[in-house]
Amino acid sequence: MMKTLKLLLFSWISMFSFCAVGQTEVNIKGKVMDLQHRPIPGVIVNNGINFTITDQKGAYHLLTDTAKCRYVRITVPSNCHVPVNELNLIEFYKPIEKQNLSTSYDFILKKREQATGKFTYLVFSDPQPKDDFHFVRFFTETVPDVKKFLSTIKGEVYGFVEGDIVSDALHLYPLYTSAVASWNIPMMHVIGNHDFDKRYAEAGRTLDKTKGYGEQTYEAFFGPTDYSLNIGDIHVICMKDIEYLGDKKYYTRLTAEQLEWLKKDLSYVKTGTTVFLNVHAPIFNIANSKQVLDVLKDYNVHIFSGHTHFHKNEILAENIYEHNVGAVCGFHWQGNASRCGTPNGFMSVEVDGNNVQWHFKSTGHDLDYQFKVYRPGEFDSQPEYVVANVWDWDNSYKVRWYEDGVLKGDMEQFSDIDQDFLDSGRVKVYRTDHLFRVKPSVTAKKIKVEVINRFGETYVKMVNL
Repeated sequence: MMKTLKLLLFSWISMFSFCAVGQTEVNIKGKVMDLQHRPIPGVIVNNGINFTITDQKGAYHLLTDTAKCRYVRITVPSNCHVPVNELNLIEFYKPIEKQNLSTSYDFILKKREQATGKFTYLVFSDPQPKDDFHFVRFFTETVPDVKKFLSTIKGEVYGFVEGDIVSDALHLYPLYTSAVASWNIPMMHVIGNHDFDKRYAEAGRTLDKTKGYGEQTYEAFFGPTDYSLNIGDIHVICMKDIEYLGDKKYYTRLTAEQLEWLKKDLSYVKTGTTVFLNVHAPIFNIANSKQVLDVLKDYNVHIFSGHTHFHKNEILAENIYEHNVGAVCGFHWQGNASRCGTPNGFMSVEVDGNNVQWHFKSTGHDLDYQFKVYRPGEFDSQPEYVVANVWDWDNSYKVRWYEDGVLKGDMEQFSDIDQDFLDSGRVKVYRTDHLFRVKPSVTAKKIKVEVINRFGETYVKMVNL
């Protein structure tokens, strides 16, 4: 009798343990179809941990731990249009329903009539309104400027916001999303450190998510924080590189789990493909940048980041170029420039197949406004010099000067605090190295500054002395 009771008890405990595991680990399913409900095979599907691919019937099954996975998401293939909702926010995901495990997570995509290799990719870093005054500036300065710029572009355009969509003011999300919806382009986002609910740690550090977690409000508007899609020949990846501890404390890095996700995502991408990686904090500055670069080493990569309120280009490897993009808000909407003197604005990236070119677009200026010149006496620390701030500079640029029509050679590069930033009234000071100077002769009447970028485009400004 005692032996029988022990056996029953063991069986009950085993069954309980199996059920406890089974409650969180399930096999979810779904289909990916076109508008005529025809299957789309070969579409990559993931739940944030595990990946699979749709079969010839457009169907997939995905082992999912519902305690860890909140969304099922697809990598939109390049032969389909990027789906959007009524606010032009991209729709690539569906929340996992823990209470209805029989749900079929189906996606409907519009097939392209023909492939596209050409598109424009607008990169917005740190809009970051904190209050109504900030939002009014965003709404009256940035929003109409982007609309005007869009009217000059032919072909498909996509918008990417590199985090800090707001500045801890999550109640501004509805105003923000309605404002950018007016651009009428698909909008994609990554999460910044100011987009977390500061009352909570991030989901990966929260055991009981029913009480709230850091990304919850962000996800309600923009969906999961790690995802990918394909546009033309470009594989686009968007990732969270802020590990949030709560109360505005965080690390800048990708977690071990995210690195595994990135490896799995890229395992479906042919080596040598051009990859756009979108993050908030610059990869050149995060704690485990070497590990990230090692995962990316077999691809031609452009990294787009924000966070610093600085415009800085870093060539991290022969095949990896990082654009740390100057902020939409400059330095928190005080003045009209980021820390380095780059004007408030955004980046326009022109893509044609695997050919990628870019230009920083300053708010309120035409696209040919690529540098600023200070006359002698206008730059406090350089009173005798003509100074040029060339914000999109990298080491392929040529910055030359002419005195009264005679070429004198290259301007001298130096590091200093930009005058526009000083004039904005900020107390903290930051030095930039995309400054150039020359001291004219006492008889000089006219100085010409000539900037030639990596694409062979020439920009000229004249200074009368």
